[in-house]
Amino acid sequence: MTDTLHSSSFRDPSGFLFRRNGTLLRQVNDSYAEHYDQLMSSGLYNALVKKGWLVAHEELETEPAEANSSYRILQPELIPFISYPYEWSFSQYQDAALLTLDIQNLALDHGMTLKDASAYNIQFIGSRPVLIDTLSFEIYEEGSPWVAYRQYCQHFLAPLALMSYRDVRLSQLMRAHIDGVPLDLTSELLPKRTRLRFGLFSHLVLHARSQKKMEHSNEGSRSFKVSAMALRGLVSSLRNATAKLEWKLPDTEWGDYYDDTNYSDEAAEKKAELVGAMLDAIGPKTVWDLGANTGLFSQLASVRGAHTVACDIDPVAVEKNYRMRRKAKDEKHLPLRLDLTNPSPALGWNHDERSSLAQRGPADAVIALALIHHLAIGNNVPLSRVAEFLHSLSRHLIIEWVPKSDSQVKRLLSSREDIFPNYDKNGFEEAFTALFKVDRTVSIEGTERTLYALSSNGPTTENRSTRDA
Repeated sequence: MTDTLHSSSFRDPSGFLFRRNGTLLRQVNDSYAEHYDQLMSSGLYNALVKKGWLVAHEELETEPAEANSSYRILQPELIPFISYPYEWSFSQYQDAALLTLDIQNLALDHGMTLKDASAYNIQFIGSRPVLIDTLSFEIYEEGSPWVAYRQYCQHFLAPLALMSYRDVRLSQLMRAHIDGVPLDLTSELLPKRTRLRFGLFSHLVLHARSQKKMEHSNEGSRSFKVSAMALRGLVSSLRNATAKLEWKLPDTEWGDYYDDTNYSDEAAEKKAELVGAMLDAIGPKTVWDLGANTGLFSQLASVRGAHTVACDIDPVAVEKNYRMRRKAKDEKHLPLRLDLTNPSPALGWNHDERSSLAQRGPADAVIALALIHHLAIGNNVPLSRVAEFLHSLSRHLIIEWVPKSDSQVKRLLSSREDIFPNYDKNGFEEAFTALFKVDRTVSIEGTERTLYALSSNGPTTENRSTRDA
């Protein structure tokens, strides 16, 4: 029996995640026993699971990972793909924030409260946000303030306000500030007019000032007394401030890509038919669509039952995709904002708390349509390096070859020198067949493009972080 402690689960003395023979388990420590019993006996756990707000778990009779501190061993429901706040669209981020506040209100109804409000504790099952940390609750004591207030403001309200009032790309501050965007920095970056918004002014600007005072005070946040009514008022105020934030979608280069393509309707339908047939031949359980735009072709995988991650660099395209998936209540299709030329790295303590994109793979299949020219010509990545990258992410690859004669490639080359002598079909096949074997090749009728179905030549290994709860 081999136990491996989860690299991101070490900060909370209440318990931790670990793997045993490939199975993800959670140990609840003795120090958390009273709170865990309240969670289970008060009806809060059942209410949260019934609403789909908390991952379900099963209690196991098995040996603990650390016998001297163990109270319970749980086997949690698995999440198909772990994502991070800096990969979410605006509406995803807002939905995760509002869920956190709704969970806090429900916890208070059952005599409990959230002891933390980390954005990393929220994950998405398709378009549905869910809390994954069962040990986030503690028994509420009358008069106690909300100890997670500061964390909520730094992890949720601050980045959302900056995305709304300054630039949606400022969600990337969560990549630099893994413990939340500092409130003093937020106050400096927000435009002056936000001070007319009482919620933002009180929870961000005044909160930042109080933090500075607290730094020079011996009194901790738990020393203040807050009535239950005032606590509910605080949560209501935060929810109001969060819900009122909005992002008006601007025009971007790729936000309306499907309205500005060189495909005829017939060619697009043929391409979809071919991709669908290739997916049927593979039968994947997990699919990553890289350069997915608004997810038109990602749906070919999700409707076939595959857990599908639809990645794109354009925030407008990802936002549109998420709104459509949310409306459809789609739990198989997860839109994310990712720059493939600078994908999410491993972050945090010992470079190991947050996993890189590659560490969360490999996927059973990767779809890369209308992507190769953006990487090879738009970003000067040699074809061999593109092949290596895609090979590290996938067991099977469905990729579209786009030649220089294609109008989209001509568009890329119109304002720069053509320094890509090896960007041709022979060069493409040479680079990719060094790592993949060709299962099928077919020309897309009505275009000069070609679809390839490839499978990995070498063995791939399951990375430790895939499908963790």
